[in-house]
Order: sequence, then C-alpha cells, then structure tokens
Amino acid sequence: MERIRIVLCRPSHPGNIGAAARAMKAMGLDDLRLVAPERFPAPEAEWMATSAVDVLQRARIHSSLHDAIKDCVAAFALSARPREWSPQVLDVRAAVVRARELANDVAFVFGNETAGLTNEEMFACQFLVHIPTSSEFSSLNLAQAVQVLAYEIFVAAGAAVPPGKTEKLATVEDIEGLYAHLEEAALDSEFFVPGSGSRLRERWRRLFSRVPALEREEVNILRGLLRALLAKRRGQ
Repeated sequence: MERIRIVLCRPSHPGNIGAAARAMKAMGLDDLRLVAPERFPAPEAEWMATSAVDVLQRARIHSSLHDAIKDCVAAFALSARPREWSPQVLDVRAAVVRARELANDVAFVFGNETAGLTNEEMFACQFLVHIPTSSEFSSLNLAQAVQVLAYEIFVAAGAAVPPGKTEKLATVEDIEGLYAHLEEAALDSEFFVPGSGSRLRERWRRLFSRVPALEREEVNILRGLLRALLAKRRGQ
C-alpha cells in the first residue's frame, strides 16, 4: 500500500481534495500528491477530510505532473473519456493487478474536476484506466473516482472483512428441541393434524436447513415465543 501514490492534477475545489484524502485513508492509502492545485491548503479541504487531515498535512505539492511521477516505475491515468490515441487501456481492476505486479512505486493520476486530464498528461502515463460505469452517465465526482480505485487496491491487497461478534452456535440437540416445540404448538393449535398426510415436519426442517448456522440464542428466542403462545392459548 505504501508504494501507491494518488496524484490529483490541477484540482479546482479544495473540498474534493479533502474528500479524496478521506477516501484514501479509509482504504489504507496515505501518499497524496497535488499538481498545481487551484487553492490549497484551504479550510474546505480539512472539513471534507474529516479524520484524514493527517493525509492532507503530508500531501506534497508539485508544479508539474512529471515532477509528481518521475520516480515511479509506472503511472496510470484515470479518465472516463475514450481517446482515439492513448496508452494501453485497462479497466480499474486490471490496472490494480498490474500495479501490484510491478512491486515498485506507482502512481494513479486523476485530472481536473471539469476538464479531466489533458492529452499531454495522459501520455505522460503508461496506462489509461477506465472505471466501468453506466453507458448513459459515466461521470464520477473526483473523490468518488478516488474511492472506487482505493477500494479496489484495498481488496486486491487481501483485505478481509472484520469478523462480527461471535455467538455460541446451536447444537443438534438445541435444534431438535425447537422442532419438538414447533410440533407441540402445531398440534395444540390444530394447525397440524396427525395422519392427514401433511409434510409439515419435513418442511420446517428444510426451512431451517437453509440457515448456514443457527445461534443458540436465536433458537431460544423462537422457543420462548412458542412457549408464550402456548401458555396464552392454554390460559396459563
């Protein structure tokens, strides 16, 4: 992750710089480069960065794109616009894979919010990258585009979803107790009539078999509900 730098060329609104910094930090990126920003530093950037002000504070300002990427082994230009002539074209996931294969400093380059990258800026890069979007509307906000790219980098780096709270799973005995309780309630309410040919027992077993893993607390909740319904029906 530390070999990835995000380069924003001529950003016009400092709020977009801050939002891009926030998108980067959320995905573990912190090397932000700004090429001739119209206004930076600026309070709007800090407002939009929220808790990623440290990324803004470390951001380096360059007078030219060449200066921002000259020590990288490759630069990837992001643009939604098709070009008649361009470097090799990749979609965003293929670009991230290529960047990882290079195993050296690489830059992902974004253009101005209104005009995007100039042809000169695009040809300063070795790859042209498209983020797949609807054919009817392909324009992404600058920070949104940075977020999509940063997410793809994060996932490609092997990020895992943090485990949720683990609860004790229901045992076979717990689940069989639930089935017995269901049958008791079905018989008591005459919803199930023995000898009628009903496949109710098999159906609720099939229903619960679709749940990957029932928790013991979940089984207890269902049995508590059945117990309360039966008690009310029996006037207890």
